[in-house]
Amino acid sequence: MSQELLKINHATKAYGSGLFSSRGQVVVLNDFNGSFPAGPARITTVAGESGSGKTTLAHAVLGFIRLTSGSITFRGTDIASLRGGAYREYRRSVQAVFQDPYEVYNPFYKVKHMLDMAVRNFRLAPAPGAAGEIIEKALEAVGLRGGEVLDHFPHQLSGGQRQRLMMARAFLLKPSIIIADEPVSMIDASLRSMVLDTMMTLRDQHRISFLYITHDLSTAYQVGDDLIVLYRGSIMEQGRTTDVIDNPKHPYVKDLIEAIPVPDPSVAWNPGRPIPEDTGTAGKPETGCPYCSRCSQRMDCCSTKAPPLLAIDGNGHRAACFLYGEMASPATAPV
Repeated sequence: MSQELLKINHATKAYGSGLFSSRGQVVVLNDFNGSFPAGPARITTVAGESGSGKTTLAHAVLGFIRLTSGSITFRGTDIASLRGGAYREYRRSVQAVFQDPYEVYNPFYKVKHMLDMAVRNFRLAPAPGAAGEIIEKALEAVGLRGGEVLDHFPHQLSGGQRQRLMMARAFLLKPSIIIADEPVSMIDASLRSMVLDTMMTLRDQHRISFLYITHDLSTAYQVGDDLIVLYRGSIMEQGRTTDVIDNPKHPYVKDLIEAIPVPDPSVAWNPGRPIPEDTGTAGKPETGCPYCSRCSQRMDCCSTKAPPLLAIDGNGHRAACFLYGEMASPATAPV
């Protein structure tokens, strides 16, 4: 049996030209590779700016879209081939928490109805009358109480409560993985820690892994075990979160880290070298490194050949940059 719970293998998603487009193929996710081990549970963060392919990846894993090429396998089976009961089991095992805590609820129903539907549809109650206890345990797992939320309509709850309710609904189904697509980007900063703490609780106490999609490196550093940084659909750098953020290697990731202000009013913010304007075309198939036109350390090979993910150390830290491969000369190789 495969030791990998979920494996993403050379995943590429492209949209072809159509009635409203004459620019040819638009690539939004390019040759993405990643995996979740069967255990222990981990939070893997996929970070990147808007348009980098993060949500496309999430939708592909959830089965909302089909890949142009590559595959996603769950417990060794390609999810594109799942049908009937096998597909239903996959949908139970891989749950989602979406970005907007205001639009995922039907405003005509109370919270209790939403959770009751999940229990009924997936036949979670072993006996009549057991649904209430199951729901209460799910709410308790995310730090909520039934008396506080079940008889309320969604609009009567805070954004943080709504997101934790989404976690509770997912938890009801005892999933192996939760896809959390920007779950804290639309709620107040004061409430974000509660949602992030809930993610870590579900990982540590209930062995649920997360694919955490975000553009916020600070929250990635707070909760993530592993970090993958995307730029224009391609992986720029990946590894343990602390390794990537504390010791970035790819020029793009270095630029991102340098642009973060120091949280100290006595220290003047120096964003460092201005990042050049992107002269490439987002979504256009690349012959070289996607970051080449903006990179201060680019070499001639960077514009003609896409760099592979090259090992930085023996701990899984890798960067897609020729600075760390055979192309690097002694004058260009980082020390």
